Amino acid sequence: MQKNFLEYVQKVLPGCVASTKNTHTDGVILTTVSKLGLLMYFLVFHTHAQFKLITDATAVDFFMERGRFMLVYNLVSVTYMSRLRVKIRVDDNESVPSLSTLFSGVEWYEREIWDMFGVMFIGNNDLRRMLSDYGFQGHPLRKSFPLTGYYELRYDGVLRRIVQEPVELAQEFRVYDFNRAWSVF
Repeated sequence: MQKNFLEYVQKVLPGCVASTKNTHTDGVILTTVSKLGLLMYFLVFHTHAQFKLITDATAVDFFMERGRFMLVYNLVSVTYMSRLRVKIRVDDNESVPSLSTLFSGVEWYEREIWDMFGVMFIGNNDLRRMLSDYGFQGHPLRKSFPLTGYYELRYDGVLRRIVQEPVELAQEFRVYDFNRAWSVF
């Protein structure tokens, strides 16, 4: 990623780019939720950018920080053979505009982020459970769900029907002493 391209984006869109960083393989742009759509539109359609391919979109949970979630979009410009990473910080109950009008495959990534982290995307009409059960309450990568006290559903081959059983954890809860972690061995 050319350093002068990141500087060019900062000059052309002064309010959209909070910061930039140049790594040895790609560039990183940090923006805000309100400026995400404008920045992405620029990156897709500008003649010096042409980032028309999104390879991945994911989230990271920084539990105790302000702007708890960081959304990361990995973009590729086939025309200029370059990669770009766009990051935004999102608060706990903040909604993000969907990028489905710019990238046709991003709906699946947004569904996965919503299912795992609970980040809502405005404009994505198909926010259904993707990796967790439809009856699951909460979002697994937030770690905000109870570990015991619920039932699981499974198919019983002998009874030839779905059975409902209480959840049984194979490992008990343990309290670790991190100062003396190797003393048991």
